[in-house]
Amino acid sequence: MGDSDAAGALTRRRRATLAAGRSASLLPMNGRSAAVCQDSVTAEVSRDDGQGKRDRSLETVRSKSKSEKKKCRNDISDRLSCHKTQQSLLSSASGYSNYRGVLNWCVVMLVRQKYGILVDPIQVISLFLNDPYSWPAACLVIGRFNVKTLAVPLCLSLSAQGSFTELVGFLVHCTNMAVMLTFPAAVVLLVPSVTPVGGVFVLGTYTILFLKLYSYKDVNMWCRELSTVKAKKLARSLSCPSGQTLNGGDRQVCYPGNLTIRDMYYFVFAPTLCYELNFPRSPNIRMSFLLRRLFEMVRKYLIFLLSFHQWMIPIIQSSMKPLEDMDLSRMTERLLRLAVPNHLMWLMFFYWFFHSSLNFTAELLRFGDRQFYKDWWNSESVTYFWQNWNIPVHKWCLRHFYKPLLRRGFSKKVSQSAVFFLSAFFHEYLVSVPLRMFRLWAFMGMMAQLPLAWFVGHFLRGNYGNAAVWISIIIGQPFAVLMYVHDYYVLHYRQEAD
Repeated sequence: MGDSDAAGALTRRRRATLAAGRSASLLPMNGRSAAVCQDSVTAEVSRDDGQGKRDRSLETVRSKSKSEKKKCRNDISDRLSCHKTQQSLLSSASGYSNYRGVLNWCVVMLVRQKYGILVDPIQVISLFLNDPYSWPAACLVIGRFNVKTLAVPLCLSLSAQGSFTELVGFLVHCTNMAVMLTFPAAVVLLVPSVTPVGGVFVLGTYTILFLKLYSYKDVNMWCRELSTVKAKKLARSLSCPSGQTLNGGDRQVCYPGNLTIRDMYYFVFAPTLCYELNFPRSPNIRMSFLLRRLFEMVRKYLIFLLSFHQWMIPIIQSSMKPLEDMDLSRMTERLLRLAVPNHLMWLMFFYWFFHSSLNFTAELLRFGDRQFYKDWWNSESVTYFWQNWNIPVHKWCLRHFYKPLLRRGFSKKVSQSAVFFLSAFFHEYLVSVPLRMFRLWAFMGMMAQLPLAWFVGHFLRGNYGNAAVWISIIIGQPFAVLMYVHDYYVLHYRQEAD
């Protein structure tokens, strides 16, 4: 309203000046006085034009300043809040229907294999337990897991209260995070009763906890930095949006009110790796949805074990002799035979974990953001696949690793390479330590995604790119599986035979 009134007053002033000039020109006067009068009128009009330009420039500056402030607020808000209420793509409520990438998968997977009934229940149990009276993996998860979880909010709470300096808090946090990765690995390597499957379970659990607590530390650090500048503004507009309740009547929290044991444990069990003070919540628990997901979890798990013993083990056992003799033709044949069951098991694991298990956990905790994956099956580039098949990990890498590198001045290519390097490290960590051998096959497989992504992105488009992504998934994984199984067999069973 103020800008429009000023513009109207300026227009009326200009009209009055011009009218005065016209009326003055009608009076009898000599040439010099008329010229003086005309000059005064022209000068007045020029001053009005200059004032108008200055007003417009000031208005432009103010609009730019407002847009910059709005952009800054949006950037800070995006850092603190990265979830919203949404459904998984494979849920009927999502309304998603684009499965064209599955057609390319069907073309690649036109293979059928037959075996007899080869499942051995004793062998299934031995995958998880060497000694039925010794459960080192479960004890490690239950005991040490709770200690590490409780230590982080306590440390951050003391830091928020000013009990120790920022440097001391940083050193304590770094020590806790380092021990979180090294101590479980040392136990898996040194305790013989820990099976490879138990080791994967332990290290996978602590890796997830490591990523969660890193995010927890980052978000609380951002809140602490903002609260020292404008505490009231933070509590009003960033940590606590307008209103006092979330969906379902849950109370909103503000920093440092979130540093509680209850808030910490909710985040630890929530199906996300990215922390925020107020997660989106669903209004209630749907028992029918919960029971469907539970039934899917049990069914897919049993089918997974059946498929592993029915198809994977016979092919792996028959592949040892060609690998020892370095028979290239037979090795290739075994690799192609292993690709089909391995890929089907990978798809079953994807559905079991990312759809059934995470949706079950989200429904139980009334966690609103159910976007655990996107349409990766339609990927026309390797980059799109890695960005969409595992949304929780992608969101963590983007929020806590990729964007911080960009803000520190690194280029996009360097930042992307660093993300792949971090992913390659954790892939190798989760495979080599439980197998108690270090061959770097998983690490090299992940780093090989960089040149593959460049090649597919520059030379293949549409269905050709999608088929290339499918082929890399179907062939790449069984190749790494064969390499690890061969090395594990040579390292353990062949030495025992000798």
